[in-house]
Amino acid sequence: MMRRSLLWLLPLAAACSSPANEQTNSETTNPTADTSQIPAEPLDTTRAAAVDAQSDTLKVVRKRHVFSSPSVPDVFTLVLRGPNLLSAEAAFTITTASGQVIFREMLSASDLEAALVYEMKGPTATQAEREAYVRRRMDEFFADKNFQRPAVPASATYQPGLADRAAWDDLRRRPDATGFHYLVGKEDRRVIAWSVPSKQVVRVQ
Repeated sequence: MMRRSLLWLLPLAAACSSPANEQTNSETTNPTADTSQIPAEPLDTTRAAAVDAQSDTLKVVRKRHVFSSPSVPDVFTLVLRGPNLLSAEAAFTITTASGQVIFREMLSASDLEAALVYEMKGPTATQAEREAYVRRRMDEFFADKNFQRPAVPASATYQPGLADRAAWDDLRRRPDATGFHYLVGKEDRRVIAWSVPSKQVVRVQ
């Protein structure tokens, strides 16, 4: 009698325990659980920008001079940026009156400082002397003496590897073309001019 009563209770026990087991398994093994409702981490809009575009500008030199147009001057600009004067870079640009940049060249502080060797009175220069020389080079970079007409003198000889021959010959025939001279390093003396046929700045020396 006791055995028969126990057999009758088994289905009842199974019915009571099955829903709980199925619920537990559903929570721990469902691979398609929806996580789209989890809120994303908000953006940090209060943090200051890591780099300020103007914070590393050390020195700026500008000059207006006739160059690409015979009547309207362009703006010649030299901007030195970096952690300090002796490890900075200088951006040399020429911009038209309409705001178009027609020439851009990057120069290192070493490019500006190298010619100091010809003025040194001893084997070395102090940091203060080197920094003062870089500042002076920048101040004199766009001196009037560095602009000349014609850009290509009649006595000049064409040098392959610079402007193409057609542009060079055209500039040689234009006595009103303006050339700009500048020194890079100790001895690299360059002359650039505006080529009317090709509508770009070309190096003529």
